Amino acid sequence: MKTSSDPPLLAQYGSLLRQPTQILAASQRKDQQCEVIEECELPLIDLGGLRSCNHNVRQACEEAIARASSEWGFFQVVNHGISPKLIGEMRREQVKVFETPFARKASCGLLNNSYTWGNPTATSLKHFFWSEAFHIPLTKISDEACYGEFSTLREVLEKFAAAMSSLARLLAGVLAENLGQPEGVLEEICNESSCFLRLNCYPKCPIPGIFGLVPHTDSDFLTILHQDQVGGLQLMKDSKWVAVKPNQDALIINIGDLFQAWSNNEYKSVEHKVISNGKVERYSIAYFLCPSYDCLIKSCREPSIYRKFSFGEYRKQVQEDVKKTGHKVGLSRFLL
Repeated sequence: MKTSSDPPLLAQYGSLLRQPTQILAASQRKDQQCEVIEECELPLIDLGGLRSCNHNVRQACEEAIARASSEWGFFQVVNHGISPKLIGEMRREQVKVFETPFARKASCGLLNNSYTWGNPTATSLKHFFWSEAFHIPLTKISDEACYGEFSTLREVLEKFAAAMSSLARLLAGVLAENLGQPEGVLEEICNESSCFLRLNCYPKCPIPGIFGLVPHTDSDFLTILHQDQVGGLQLMKDSKWVAVKPNQDALIINIGDLFQAWSNNEYKSVEHKVISNGKVERYSIAYFLCPSYDCLIKSCREPSIYRKFSFGEYRKQVQEDVKKTGHKVGLSRFLL
């Protein structure tokens, strides 16, 4: 049943349903070619190994992180240092925000006025997504003016962002050192000016098979995701879509485009998507580790597969492609 907090996704979706029958049929055929084959459990890594006094244990943990980043582009971590209590508090605050009536969410300027829903520019079903989100730069998280009536959200979000940032930098450091890079090299180029958090809500969807989030890769170095137990996340593995089995004790890590380019394709930025659920809403929160916009991305190994480009240039190209074609082209634009 629709509530006052739900964005008008069905109204927006309805206009796409009125497309000519042959267009809808072609879209459905394409989706059926990549049906989900199986449910998978991502590689599970205990990050307690990174804190071990035993060199062999630490090395084994570092190797597992690098191997999963190369073979899967996705993995999950436990003993990651972010307390269940903080995660629980963050979830409660997140639900409270998304349960706010739609008219207020969309107009009150909450969280840097970053509220988005659906895809108003979609011209095809394959570009439409059934979700809403707040996209929050780290530089705004401490700004009292961003919170309005949600005063308890600020303290929790500050703690959560700091914990996610620390974990992201730890993992990025491990992956950089595995490539033979100096310790702390990513600390120098990744800063709060371009990193951000995204709070996601996927409302109950009355139409089966609709994307909660369209297939895409992430345009950062790496992403940390906390998802609930509803499920719906799918990723491309060996040319097949596989559904990721939720694990309430783990955080999901995935490699972004910048790490794939920087590693000269040793690490893989993998296409993934979210399928909506008809019975229950789904919540997740993601942290994106990004460099400054003028940071030059170049391969740390030769011969390089990609030409050099700045993060700002990459983002601009992605936005132009989405505007022109409806989808992200990504790294193939920067091949030599």
